[in-house]
Amino acid sequence: MVLWSLLPISLSLVSLIGTWVTYGLAYSYDHVCSLNNWAPGNHCRDNTSIACCQMHYNNHFLVMVFCIFHHAHILERNSVHSMLSRIALVFGGVAAVGAFVAGNCNPEYLKLAHYLGAAVSFLCICFYSLLLTVLTRKCVLTQMEWFLYPARVTSTVVQIIVTIGYTILFVQEEYLYKHSAAVFEWIMSVNLELFELSFAVEFCFFSSSMLSTLLVKRDEEKPILLA
Repeated sequence: MVLWSLLPISLSLVSLIGTWVTYGLAYSYDHVCSLNNWAPGNHCRDNTSIACCQMHYNNHFLVMVFCIFHHAHILERNSVHSMLSRIALVFGGVAAVGAFVAGNCNPEYLKLAHYLGAAVSFLCICFYSLLLTVLTRKCVLTQMEWFLYPARVTSTVVQIIVTIGYTILFVQEEYLYKHSAAVFEWIMSVNLELFELSFAVEFCFFSSSMLSTLLVKRDEEKPILLA
């Protein structure tokens, strides 16, 4: 059903729009600095009480729904890869929880929880993107995998490289490195949103009946009782 494609579209757009709206509101109230002073932990020239621009984490519920629905799609259409899909679901779920923790723990007061949540989220997103890309190659869901697979490979490679680069730059003390780390963090966000948007193609073939596969234990998974 084509309407289901609105889920990944909404996930991508809500994340993109929500991030910039949140930033705009925070900037208008002088809670963050302008982008030319962009660096985690750096204080704004005109605001010495609140740390400078940080990535805003949102959309956790939609991420979890997306993970569950995509897993149901795999179970219905390519159950042979159900185990790989389950592993991906775990990474996706943990990434959503990590983003929730990071987004709801102010780094000024709960620094450890904020950074731990962000680190777990970034790491799990890399593994989740990688596993979904592998599933794109293994599972024929749309007949458009010839286009989706290389696009997702590119997106996944970018996500992993930028995440590694961000991790290296973030722990440095120099302003230039901190500034670059903040830019890398936003690149990760935009790249992930584009990756999620590509799943609108799969969800055009999704049906609400597929959700029943999550509640039914398949015959091949039931224990065989020998009388």
